[in-house]
Amino acid sequence: MELKVGMTYQYSSIATPERSARAMGSGGLPVFATPALVAMMECACYNCVKEAVPEGSTTVGTALNIKHLSATPEGMNITAECELIEIDRRRLTFRVAAFDECGKIGEGTHERFIVDVEKFMENANFKGDKE
Repeated sequence: MELKVGMTYQYSSIATPERSARAMGSGGLPVFATPALVAMMECACYNCVKEAVPEGSTTVGTALNIKHLSATPEGMNITAECELIEIDRRRLTFRVAAFDECGKIGEGTHERFIVDVEKFMENANFKGDKE
């Protein structure tokens, strides 16, 4: 598979009590949490390109600019969609949106970078050695 602008992906899930604002600590209500929305959008983007990046590489999220437009009650189906809209060397930019059974609940952009897994983990683990 070749990495190219226009690639799309959809990820669907359910607004479970574990993904509520109350359970995640991002609010006090039993509605789908913004952090859960972010995770679904990132998941869609990661899965969109995971088979197209070079062997030994992966993508990591580096920037996210979204609006959570509408509350979703527990039990509803949610779908996050993404489209790869720009490739700048190792930087990938996606348009993201999410929908519940009644319409759009979120939209924005997400940026990911292609990284070498071994080098990335070496750098991350180096921080753990600095005690």
